[in-house]
Amino acid sequence: MNIDVRGQTVLVTGAAHGFGRAIAAAFATRGARVFACDVVERELGETLQLLGEHGDVAKVDVTNRVEVEAWVQSAWARTGRIDVLVNNAGGVLGQVGQPLEQVSVEEWQAIVSVNQSAAFWTAQAVSPAMKEARSGRIINISSGAGLGISKTGIQAYASAKAGQIGLTRQLAHELGPWGITVNNVAPGFVLSNPATERQWEALGPDGQQQLLDGIALKHLGTPADIAHAVLFLASEQASWISGVVLPVDGGK
Repeated sequence: MNIDVRGQTVLVTGAAHGFGRAIAAAFATRGARVFACDVVERELGETLQLLGEHGDVAKVDVTNRVEVEAWVQSAWARTGRIDVLVNNAGGVLGQVGQPLEQVSVEEWQAIVSVNQSAAFWTAQAVSPAMKEARSGRIINISSGAGLGISKTGIQAYASAKAGQIGLTRQLAHELGPWGITVNNVAPGFVLSNPATERQWEALGPDGQQQLLDGIALKHLGTPADIAHAVLFLASEQASWISGVVLPVDGGK
């Protein structure tokens, strides 16, 4: 399948490493103009090297609505269009599982803000440009935790990812009349960043084998596997697909 995104403007959050970097690079190598953001400036520089002349990076706190709006407006002003938004920013922010009664307000809110609220702020910011064009693709990156439970035991993470899936379905119906699709990719366990690598090591040999045994294909995926799913949902070939959650997890 030839996915042509030449000339399109693509926004990717959480692009300093892992899924976000792979997604941004996948669009850039196919000729899209990619605006990538994260809060980690040093690694954003490495992402920019991959994007080359097709890329632009910025330090943006996606939990801050004002910063998100300014970033989106800048991309729209510079290119005159916004075709694709990929909400990839998220994660557990270094937190570990702990009993329900020990979770602080700050710990809860931090994870919900970056995994769920941020997706709302970015979708809100791009909607005027997409409505004006009567076209657009919004793709949210959730997690298998949003469909079941979090392997880390972090309550806020499972809740926020499930909430993001609910937001995906709601926005698909709200924005559909303007030709805008809203979909969700739910990755399985992938070694995509230092946090997931630590989780993998913490499982130990027995835990790692147990995880692999639960995957139909018996091996872990890669960030490229997630990027390919996003490319498809952003493509013209997926123009009649909206409000879906696509698990990319090797089969459960």
